[in-house]
Amino acid sequence: MVFAAPIDIPVNLNNLSRVGARPAFLDYLVQLWDFRSFIVYDARARVKSGTRRDKLGSAWLLLNPIFNGLTYFLVFGVLLGTGKGIPNFIGYLVIGVFMFQMTSGAITGGARSIQQNRALVQGFTFPRAALPLGVNLREAMVNVPMILAMMLLVLLIPPTEPITWRWLLIVPVLVLQFMFNLGIGMLLARVIARVNDVAHLLPFLLRAVMYLSAIFYSYERFINKPVLLHIMQANPVFIMIDIARDCLLYAETPSLHSWAVLTAWSLSALIIGGIYFWKGEESYVRG
Repeated sequence: MVFAAPIDIPVNLNNLSRVGARPAFLDYLVQLWDFRSFIVYDARARVKSGTRRDKLGSAWLLLNPIFNGLTYFLVFGVLLGTGKGIPNFIGYLVIGVFMFQMTSGAITGGARSIQQNRALVQGFTFPRAALPLGVNLREAMVNVPMILAMMLLVLLIPPTEPITWRWLLIVPVLVLQFMFNLGIGMLLARVIARVNDVAHLLPFLLRAVMYLSAIFYSYERFINKPVLLHIMQANPVFIMIDIARDCLLYAETPSLHSWAVLTAWSLSALIIGGIYFWKGEESYVRG
């Protein structure tokens, strides 16, 4: 038996990369775009399966904010009288409750997306930002009937409000809201992946934001308390709700200052949250 002499073949190791290594940020965005079909399909599937066990099914997507609004109306509007002096308090309350619930649900889902999908994260290779992005896309799909219901309630519940061209401005508000929700969700997703205790604090933080968003009372209550007033007026959730009320309820064009502040919040949240999440890409597998 004749054995051939071993042949040394040169191998260039310069182009090899470590498995699971974090790619450059632009490459990461390209990978995320490549997974767009999976993200959309997963969001649609979760929307359909979310209320499958309930007899009323998808009707709960509308009933939940309606019952929340009714509860707040009875407690704050009837018992505490916080609606005094607010034109069309029911419409004021409906817009506040619906808009806040959209932000609350998206941020909560995005923040817990890594934690709740740990097996998927550790078992497969994909850009992990697909998880919070998929959650926010799912929430956006869920919110379409909620937005339509919100508009319908404003039209039907006395005192009814007329439709004006300003109703179209709700579209850019929702786009900025989506960007803000996604950015905060990604930022919190990495924090919770490191420190799970933050997940228990999240409901309290969101409740504090809710009380600072003038959902069931007028911000004018704090005219004599300038510090609280400035904090509230800088609150992005309050600005979203305030712009939506101007457009749908009071037929007023929102100020450029409100648009500028909300845009700054949304872009900052998306950029900072996206980069912060990307920097922790390798740690999600080890966690």
